[in-house]
Amino acid sequence: MNNLTIESRMVDIGTQDRGRAPVEVCEAGQGPDLVFLHGAGGLMPNDRFFLALAEQFRVHAPLLPGYGNSEGEDALKDMLDTTLHTGDVIDALGLTGAPLVGHSMGGMIAAELAALAPNDVGQLVLIAPAGLWLDEHPVEDLFAKLPFELPALLFHDVALGESLMTAGMDLEDPEFLAEFLIISARRLGMAGKILFPIPDRGLSRRLYRIKAKTLILWGANDKLINPIYGDAFAAGIANSALKVIPEAGHLVNQEKPAALVDAIATLVNAG
Repeated sequence: MNNLTIESRMVDIGTQDRGRAPVEVCEAGQGPDLVFLHGAGGLMPNDRFFLALAEQFRVHAPLLPGYGNSEGEDALKDMLDTTLHTGDVIDALGLTGAPLVGHSMGGMIAAELAALAPNDVGQLVLIAPAGLWLDEHPVEDLFAKLPFELPALLFHDVALGESLMTAGMDLEDPEFLAEFLIISARRLGMAGKILFPIPDRGLSRRLYRIKAKTLILWGANDKLINPIYGDAFAAGIANSALKVIPEAGHLVNQEKPAALVDAIATLVNAG
């Protein structure tokens, strides 16, 4: 890393009269513009993947309402509201048409946006996206998990997961745990609108609309969303390729950031 730091700013998306508050956007890097949509856990402190991306791109990561300083989550009722909100934010940033990358819940939103506005997304990267449901391979219920269960669920390297998710703090420390639970409750309140009780809002019926050249990335040891879902996404999106990353879990972007950035750069540079 070249001592990159993640900066943030509040962006007016011009829809306050409809209950949409300004949005916090985290940014870093000096290369070509790229939009990143975070998962249900938001961005991590000194996010490894974000900073690795910023080595090659100017990364813009809008935080969903309920995350960071972004408010207005009450105005978003369902998947369509969330997708349109995300499109509004990207438009306000002047980044319509920029490469779009989404992880997990963010991948679901990115896929929905690419299906809803297929001419506005030219290059799409879906990292272990939510959004589909296979009865024979049910997605684990993230909302039923206790904090100490998350590293083993989300990471192949559990020790790394514990370190990253707690930023070195002790999950058994009452003060840290209380703060963790408060932040998580706000985030999951928003995420639950599109992921609970199961993360299926009909995306499978819309994947055919995606025109973007699409790269699907998955950790081979994903215990939250089985890697077989990668095949389902690839089957539904015409111009797509699936790459499975060994020795990585659901947070493959945190475990193998360099491998993911290399794959993303190859897609983007190919035009």
